[in-house]
Amino acid sequence: MGGTMDYLSDLLGGGGSSSRRRYKKRKQFQTVELKVRMDCDGCELKVRNALSSMKGVQSVEINRKQYKVTVQGFVEPHKVVKRVQATGKKAEIWPYVPYTLVAHPYAAPAYDKRAPPGHVRRVDAVMPVASYGSAAAAAAAPEERLTTMFSDENPNACSIM
Repeated sequence: MGGTMDYLSDLLGGGGSSSRRRYKKRKQFQTVELKVRMDCDGCELKVRNALSSMKGVQSVEINRKQYKVTVQGFVEPHKVVKRVQATGKKAEIWPYVPYTLVAHPYAAPAYDKRAPPGHVRRVDAVMPVASYGSAAAAAAAPEERLTTMFSDENPNACSIM
C-alpha cells in the first residue's frame, strides 16, 4: 500500500524522496566560437581558466592572433559568452563567415577590415536583389543587373573613373 501512496504523492507533487529529482533537458554537444579580444598571455590564461572550469566543457582552443576562442562540449552558447564576459573581457559569438558564403561580401554590412583573411562579417538579413537599381532591374537578367551597377542613371552606381 505504501508504494501506491508514494506513486500518488509523486503524481500530485507531494513530498517523497523521488519527487525532488528534476528532469533537465540534456544539453547538445556543440562547438561555440567566440570573438574575444586578448592582448597578452595573462588575458588568454584568464579566459582559458574561466571556460575550462565551466560544467560540460570538453575542450577550449584559443587563437589569440584572430581573437578566436573555440569551446566544445555540452554547453549553451549564451552561457559561454556570459562566462567570458564575467572575466571583464568583451565577448561575442563569432561574427565572421567565409566570404564565399555571402552573396555580396564587399557590401557595407558584410565587409569588415578586422575580419580574418578570407572572411567577412555574418549578415543575417539577406540583401535585396534590387539594391543596385530599380524594381525593373531586379526582375531583369543577372547580366542586366550587373550593367546597371555601373550605369550613370543609377544613383548608387560604382564609378570606375
